[in-house]
Amino acid sequence: MNRLNKGDALNKHGGIFQKVSMSRSGGTNIPNSLQEHWMPFTSNRDFKDNPRLITEAKGIYLKDHHGRTHIDASSGLFCNPLGHGRKEIIKAVTNQLEQLDYVQPFQQGFGGSFELAAKIAKHTPGDLNRIFYTICGSSAVESAIKIVIAYHKAKGQGQRFRFVGRERAYHGMNVGATSVGGMVNNVKTFASILMPGVVHMRHTHLPEHKFVKGQPETGAELANDLERIATNYGAENIAACIVEPTAGSTGTLVPPKGYLKRLREICDKHGIILIFDEVITGWGRMGSAFAAQEFGVTPDVITMAKATTNGGVPMGVVAVKEEIYNAVVDASPKGAVELFHGYTYSGIPIAVAAALAVQDIFEKEDIFKRAKELSPYFLDGLFSLKDLDCIENIRGYGMMGGIDMKLKEKPGKAGFACFKACYEAGVNFKATGDCLILAPAFVCEKKHIDEIFEKLRNGIKSYMKQ
Repeated sequence: MNRLNKGDALNKHGGIFQKVSMSRSGGTNIPNSLQEHWMPFTSNRDFKDNPRLITEAKGIYLKDHHGRTHIDASSGLFCNPLGHGRKEIIKAVTNQLEQLDYVQPFQQGFGGSFELAAKIAKHTPGDLNRIFYTICGSSAVESAIKIVIAYHKAKGQGQRFRFVGRERAYHGMNVGATSVGGMVNNVKTFASILMPGVVHMRHTHLPEHKFVKGQPETGAELANDLERIATNYGAENIAACIVEPTAGSTGTLVPPKGYLKRLREICDKHGIILIFDEVITGWGRMGSAFAAQEFGVTPDVITMAKATTNGGVPMGVVAVKEEIYNAVVDASPKGAVELFHGYTYSGIPIAVAAALAVQDIFEKEDIFKRAKELSPYFLDGLFSLKDLDCIENIRGYGMMGGIDMKLKEKPGKAGFACFKACYEAGVNFKATGDCLILAPAFVCEKKHIDEIFEKLRNGIKSYMKQ
């Protein structure tokens, strides 16, 4: 195996294929080989033939191994609404590592996790003021599933084992999250090991929802799928219904007006727990702290992750109603473990330190207000692309939007090809299938929004010439 010199990169056979300008800032080293790392949700062969290696991130810009700058139009993976490299977060994590790097979360604790729980609870709607820490969004959903099961057992309703998810939903990639999710390839791949008893409602994207800015006027009746499922399977057997208030990873499917309210009504009628997965929408993406507040519907459980630490340290959170916590805790004898669930890295000190620093920034910079005020300008820029012939549809709400590309030969090819063309044009974002997903940082200025859509237009035009 050849060792790379400065400026060299490897092809899939381990040979040098091009000269590049590789940044070494921040301790980033040139890899000797690209082959050992099996990358997640990636076309590994395509990537390793023409890698996109990010070497530096500052503010809303990324630098790659060629020395080129890209504007970050998706806040990392919805993780960095405050931009990259925030000194306040770096300092908080560094100080925490020096003082207390780790403490086991079982039968022990430290002050920071309790302080953070109180700060999170100030922002969650209603009485969702009991906070359970996990290690990511997937584990937050897994924890929510287990908490709901424990709650029903504590209430003497252990027969409630069914969960209702929704088509085109993404809730993570452990077994529980994949089971309640509705992303076709995820479910097909792991069908043999998924949870039994999961039923899916239809997604909310109707044919008439073309170039809709904000909430669609039609589609609220789709929530009645939950009533139909309750009738068919027995409402007394349904533990919970889980939805993303706005479906994110599938391409920003905004809830029709009245849809979430109707879900709430049906859940109340049948004693079904309503879970909002706000791993993406949580902490300002829709314009309020949580989509629950933005859309005026309070669930029983909220999951969150990503923006909780501004992406710097992995962390997930489950917020539950006081009633749920009390039922589970009170069902066990004093001194006994009440919930047999948790993780080695549940609420570890450095994650908590990062999250506390993020909470301070939220408050000092009035971040949610800033996101709401910037949203109209962002959405205007998003919909300015509707004149491009290769675009099938556009939708958006708050600081998130989806662009559907017209199919090219087979599903997924157009989205991936367009993503790569736009990357070359200097704008980076997430693509799912044939949908381009935009979710800029809330600290953007209007000039940055202009830059995003100028480069996006140039990238799409380049794609159209292929």
